[in-house]
Amino acid sequence: MKRPLSNSEKLAIGFLEKAKEFQTSVELLKVLKSRTYKIGEANVLVRAASDGNARYFFGINYVTVEEIANLDNPFVAFICGSINKVVIIPAKILFHHLPEISHDRNGEYKINIDNDLNIVLAGRKNRIECTSFINNWDLLLRPLAIIEGSKNTVEESLHSVLQGRLIEIGNIRGFQTYCPDKSKKFNDKKLDELTTLKSCPQLQFSDYNLLRQIDVIWFKPKGTNFIPEYAFEVELSTGVWSGVGRMATLMDYKNVPLYVIANDSKKFKQVMSSFSEYHDRYKFVSNELIGDLYSAEINLKELRIDIGL
Repeated sequence: MKRPLSNSEKLAIGFLEKAKEFQTSVELLKVLKSRTYKIGEANVLVRAASDGNARYFFGINYVTVEEIANLDNPFVAFICGSINKVVIIPAKILFHHLPEISHDRNGEYKINIDNDLNIVLAGRKNRIECTSFINNWDLLLRPLAIIEGSKNTVEESLHSVLQGRLIEIGNIRGFQTYCPDKSKKFNDKKLDELTTLKSCPQLQFSDYNLLRQIDVIWFKPKGTNFIPEYAFEVELSTGVWSGVGRMATLMDYKNVPLYVIANDSKKFKQVMSSFSEYHDRYKFVSNELIGDLYSAEINLKELRIDIGL
């Protein structure tokens, strides 16, 4: 027996049905765990709240907003009690204002939208003015204009997000970080701007052409040299996992764990069957857990700064 749909689920379904009335495609983005859809040329996180007394309340995690904001043409649709009262806001605007919105230590933000459908910020009468975003379906239906670089798939965007998070975690922990993808962006910064190493150190017992292609590597300095400590490959495609082979060039560095960041553990086991002699060196980590770790590392860093310890 199926459980009855909640009011928020009914509102979300109504929103998607309305989107189809505009003769546009609507597709669930299965790579992301949030309720995110490709609607025409836009990528849209859909959140819904029932009617409130004075405000509409939405809980949304920092990691989720960050993932959406890093997609091409991203939006968040806040359904405020009715599909006739929807705030369709560019995700980058919401992401920019997150520091002005209250949140707990787990990175859960409390989004309040008032009866005028403006997003409430910290401070008396401080709001994101949303008049131009209310029921503005044209924002989702207009053709995507690529201003800089090529159009990215959702998988490509999430790949860059995971690389950026791994770089930031490594930086927080005091490692020297390297990434080969210089022009890819994370939170509007090129990955090259986030890494502490602009070129990959050469290692005596490793093929440099393979080494410098590994998605993210953390090093520690030792004299004038650098010693690898951790290596990561992000594998979101269901095709051939070439990163597993690239990391094999670090096999002679026995203390270096080799992490595969992916969303398919069955595929990982299948690929590992071809590397049975090295199976113990590779570790599978779900991309969701990297998001959780990244959020925890940032929160811990902020807490240390707050208390000076």
